[in-house]
Amino acid sequence: MYLIVNIIGVIVYLGIAFLFSKSKKTINWKSTAIVLVLNLVIAWILTSFSWGRDIVSGAAAGFNWLVQVAYKGIVFALPNWVTPQYGGTAKSMNFVTSSLLPILLIVPMFDILTYIGVLPWVIKWIGRGLSKITGQPKFESFFSVEMMFLGNTEALAVSNLQIKTMRAERNVTLAMMSMSCITASIVGAYTQMVPGNYVLTAIPLNILNAIIVTNILNPVKVSPEEDTIAKVGGSSAAEEAEMEDGKKEPFFSFLGDSILGAGRLILIIAANVIAFVALAALIDKLLGLINPWLSLEHLLGIVMFPFAWLMGLDVHDAFQFAQYMGTKLVTNEFVVMGKIAPTIHNVSMYGAHYQAQLTVFLTSFANFSTTGMIIGAFKGLADKETNSLVSKNVGYMLLSGILVSLLSAGIVGLFVW
Repeated sequence: MYLIVNIIGVIVYLGIAFLFSKSKKTINWKSTAIVLVLNLVIAWILTSFSWGRDIVSGAAAGFNWLVQVAYKGIVFALPNWVTPQYGGTAKSMNFVTSSLLPILLIVPMFDILTYIGVLPWVIKWIGRGLSKITGQPKFESFFSVEMMFLGNTEALAVSNLQIKTMRAERNVTLAMMSMSCITASIVGAYTQMVPGNYVLTAIPLNILNAIIVTNILNPVKVSPEEDTIAKVGGSSAAEEAEMEDGKKEPFFSFLGDSILGAGRLILIIAANVIAFVALAALIDKLLGLINPWLSLEHLLGIVMFPFAWLMGLDVHDAFQFAQYMGTKLVTNEFVVMGKIAPTIHNVSMYGAHYQAQLTVFLTSFANFSTTGMIIGAFKGLADKETNSLVSKNVGYMLLSGILVSLLSAGIVGLFVW
């Protein structure tokens, strides 16, 4: 029965996208069907076959290995922040040490791969292959891959030439897709808190579901003359590495900028988590004055419950899942991951189906604050017409991010029980 509900849920999520489509007659159903089948096949392979599970487990182990290497640097500077298991003296590690400080290694590593041209090459060819298979416009396919490696604002920044030359309607598609990204440089942080194999499974599924959802919500006809890629870039740090005379910035100068950028990212994440958790606690206190039962999580759970139940969960699990969903959308994924980190790895407590779906749902930047980041990025890149149209589509941006997360979690749930 729960499997049937889960299947119905996936259909309902697609139906919601169709219901809110801006132009139902121009939806490319052939492309949508191809991407959906590809999505199902990838989810099936990565969750149902030993060699598929080995791939994602190996990738997750690779990120965990990077994190452990990062601890070497942390131990050198702050030995009392790291546990004896990794060479320190601390009794336990806090959120900043275990999840955020390793970013100081991982961000520069990805920027170095961009500096030497490896990462842009990988992104370019995966994007072109995806365009060939799915029949989607070249740049939209390229961007879907780019944003999953670089993050939303960086992917937009390095696509600035394309954004300036594209129609405003296509830029709205980019804004909607940007809601479903993560950045590869913080995957290591995710894998320290939630099951890494499902984090890595979510990444390709989010790419494909972003294409599906935006193709339905905001279908745009692209002529062959328009279907070009104006520029293939890297991360913002690597983009800035090119000097005015066309020569690259000296490597160690570039590396220093990358490390400082990683430090700023850690401060931004830490500040957001502290502020959002505190604000949520304040709201709970105020709601408690009205009724002791009232809390932000309870209210969000009621709103999101129907969508959580359609994941194929029993009523109790669905209500808890819905609270996590709502909290993530109002705050961010780190807030929820921090809450569930001590118990989410216990399959006997949560169940494999619940564990897989919750992890996949959380693995994206889809929340209210992300809309502000995207609008802000466009203001520095696009003309007034594009900025105006993107700002008018905040609701569609949120809807796109929510539906992509629901679809990815729902599709994984079909194969994990």
